[in-house]
Amino acid sequence: MSLFDHQRHVETRKSAPLADRMRPKDLDAFVGQEDIVGAGKVLRRAIETDRVPSMIFWGPPGSGKTTLARIIARRTHAHFEQVSAVTSGVADLRRIVSEAKDRLGMYRRKTILFIDEIHRFNKAQQDALLPHVEDGTLTLIGATTENPYFGVNPALVSRTRIYKLRPLTDDEIRTLVRRALEDRESGLGDQDLELEEDALAHIVMVSAGDSRVALNALELAADLALPGESGRRTITVKDSIDAIQQRPVTYDKDGDQHYDTVSAFIKSMRGTDPDAALYWMAKMIYAGEDPRFIARRIVICAAEDVGCADPMALCVAMAAAQAAEYVGLPEARIPLAEAAIYVACAPKSNSALGIDSALKDIEEGPPGQVPLHLRDTNYRGAARFGHGLGYKYPHEFEGHYIEQAYLPESLQGRRYYSPSAEGRETDIRKRLEQLGKVFDSARGE
Repeated sequence: MSLFDHQRHVETRKSAPLADRMRPKDLDAFVGQEDIVGAGKVLRRAIETDRVPSMIFWGPPGSGKTTLARIIARRTHAHFEQVSAVTSGVADLRRIVSEAKDRLGMYRRKTILFIDEIHRFNKAQQDALLPHVEDGTLTLIGATTENPYFGVNPALVSRTRIYKLRPLTDDEIRTLVRRALEDRESGLGDQDLELEEDALAHIVMVSAGDSRVALNALELAADLALPGESGRRTITVKDSIDAIQQRPVTYDKDGDQHYDTVSAFIKSMRGTDPDAALYWMAKMIYAGEDPRFIARRIVICAAEDVGCADPMALCVAMAAAQAAEYVGLPEARIPLAEAAIYVACAPKSNSALGIDSALKDIEEGPPGQVPLHLRDTNYRGAARFGHGLGYKYPHEFEGHYIEQAYLPESLQGRRYYSPSAEGRETDIRKRLEQLGKVFDSARGE
């Protein structure tokens, strides 16, 4: 490389975003994921000995997936290809496979293919990779923010090792920010900057474990910093706040974060923790979740987890769903919060799930015939077939109740509904027991 080319390379690199310039070039400089690439770990040994298996890095943005792939590219003697699933197609894969076969056949040189956002490849594109990963033509490294068990074909998953990367800790983010502030070659070390501790704390907090967000915020805050009396520029809390107007939230509406957050929301309501329920709802609202989706989760929880212990829970949930549809966001957050709090604080019973036992009997058992005395009598000739014969009208008896068979003959004595000892179901249980119903056995037995 000539002096001119070197200078142009340096200038081009300096114009790249700080987060890209600060990518570590080797494992010793890599921050985080000690359980995966720490000293003595299997993946670290595989990289250091250039015996990298096919694998998928799964983790949130800014956790080091692409950086690890680039470190492997620098260390390996294999040919390294990088594509993005967003912009590449089957034609690109065919070219890479063809060249990999030639390279392996003529020079005995392996090919590592790194696919960023691999979950964005459709089934046909993933299937096109499968035989070449299986026969060793390609060593595949995929990176994804989505759960590969959902977004990647099972056959491809079974032929790779899944490494789950976690968000970086506050201390790790702090290390990266200070390193960027001091690095004179790739970072901001040549700008004579000072970073207030409170400003650093704010950057660490809002980055939420995403190194890219932290370094981008630092770079923008540095541009906003004004020189003081000494001429040295100081990055203040205000600069760091102005650099990040809205805190990013990792939440893909079709991905793992979506399902994990929704799961936490439902389980918080079921577990009678209104504070946690409001927190997870707030995360969904902040991330742009459809309020109708949130309302549906509350309605389901009201029916499944509260049920007859407090029948008003379903009424409140339905009213909130209607109100949210009527007023829209941001006001919809209030009726939704009211319903979530009500459902979370209500007594709990999942006795309505007795429907599942009944459905199982319908699906697996012999078809139950309607007893003759319960059959419809509202047509001419019904009496001739014995329909309605022997039916006792409950309102003609004391307490508006008379014992008679309502289930098919083959299911007499079957229990699908077993009221809990919570809330309104205490009264329901007491009444049914007074009428001779017994609930000692488990539901459906």
